[in-house]
Amino acid sequence: MRIAMLAPIAWRTPPRHYGPWELLTHMLTEELVAMGLDVTLFATADSQTSARLDAVAPAPYSEDPGVDAKVWEYRHLSHVFSQADRFDIIHNQADFPAHAFAPLVETPVVTTIHGFSSERILPMFKPFEDRVRFVAISEADRHPDLRYAATIHHGIRLDDFPFDPAGGDDLLFFGRIHPDKGAKEAIEVAHATGHRLHIYGVIQDQAYFDAYVRPALSDDRVIWHGPVGGAERARALGGARALLHLIGFDEPFGLSVVEAMACGTPVVACRRGSMPELIIDGQTGFLVDGPDEAIRAVDRLGEIRRTAPRAHIAERFTATRMATDYVALYESVLAERNRSPRLETPRRRPKVSPMQRARAAPTGGVNGGVAMKERDPAHR
Repeated sequence: MRIAMLAPIAWRTPPRHYGPWELLTHMLTEELVAMGLDVTLFATADSQTSARLDAVAPAPYSEDPGVDAKVWEYRHLSHVFSQADRFDIIHNQADFPAHAFAPLVETPVVTTIHGFSSERILPMFKPFEDRVRFVAISEADRHPDLRYAATIHHGIRLDDFPFDPAGGDDLLFFGRIHPDKGAKEAIEVAHATGHRLHIYGVIQDQAYFDAYVRPALSDDRVIWHGPVGGAERARALGGARALLHLIGFDEPFGLSVVEAMACGTPVVACRRGSMPELIIDGQTGFLVDGPDEAIRAVDRLGEIRRTAPRAHIAERFTATRMATDYVALYESVLAERNRSPRLETPRRRPKVSPMQRARAAPTGGVNGGVAMKERDPAHR
């Protein structure tokens, strides 16, 4: 099976630090290659993969100010779809712009929806239901107006997150510094329970950081680390007493939640979005309805054996399980395509040189009897 894996180009695949979509794309790609599939990864030129890398975007636009996001996203997309007939499946991890190209090719397109940024983007999903197979990353994130081919939870590579049987005494916040993610609430819980709090993540809302995180840093019981990746990420997640994930929105998945549990670290999370799908309340962490309940949950952490979160992730949230689910979906999509009439795609007009047009056009006359003038670029 020949797979075109279409990665976003905001960050490198895999990302150096932050970049959850790119990270998931990388993990899935590596697993598919290990399973023997022929995968071409379309990503930034600095990406690292055991698949075949095909890149036109010179660098991630979030890292290089000289890379215009809109220009290179569309160069990236057109590069993939212009060679669609080389592949059995195009797997789009790069959000809705790819859907504009899907009706122009016969190759089936699968889109993993990593979350809806706004209801306003729905018009780039709903009209394409017959040409694109949508995958939800959790049951909670399924949009009621869309037709889905599957729900496939993310998975991680367990070897990247060693089990820490002891953990530590400190609490952990790991995520974007943004009101959605609950750093403010995590600080409140840490203060109320008398635990130190380590904060890791990229600052996405500077005003929020300045208002709620920076003032807390004057107390040596709140420590700011910034974004981390790789082995340092695993050490941070595994060395905590618990991860505080007091989100203020319906989060589609929550990769750090799964990563923490893989290390044996229980998670105290708000009962919103996908959290009930990820956490077994009272066994791998606690689901709460606000900071007050989170404070009581921290006092109950001794009830959880760290082997339980690890076993839960090993059973349900591995990258191998994720890849197996996607291969089953690919096979289903291809079987459906083989049973159905071939999709009609716009026919490409044969290339005609200016000399051929001149020879074919009669002299004089009006539109219909004269070759049309080239369009004025100013009127595009």
